[in-house]
Amino acid sequence: MTAHGIRLRIHLQPRAAYNRVVGSHGDALKISLTAPPVDGAANTALSRFLASQLNISASAVILLGGEKSRDKHILIRTESGNQLVQRLIELLRRVDKKKRDD
Repeated sequence: MTAHGIRLRIHLQPRAAYNRVVGSHGDALKISLTAPPVDGAANTALSRFLASQLNISASAVILLGGEKSRDKHILIRTESGNQLVQRLIELLRRVDKKKRDD
């Protein structure tokens, strides 16, 4: 967490069959998206996907680094960092539960 929000490392898998949070990938969160890695489409899709999953505005998701890489550095701007952390934890719990159920 920073004074401006929460920083995340994302490992992005473009051109996937589904949009979904896969789980952890080293010290990053792995996300699969159907968008292709062309002309920033996957970056835009990532911002929208994270916003929808965390119930925040897409404009609150800022790409800090990794524009043309699978490894992204994201800042999620928020004044209520603790609430956002709780949403992230719940999201990861759902992913873990789904993996156990499969």
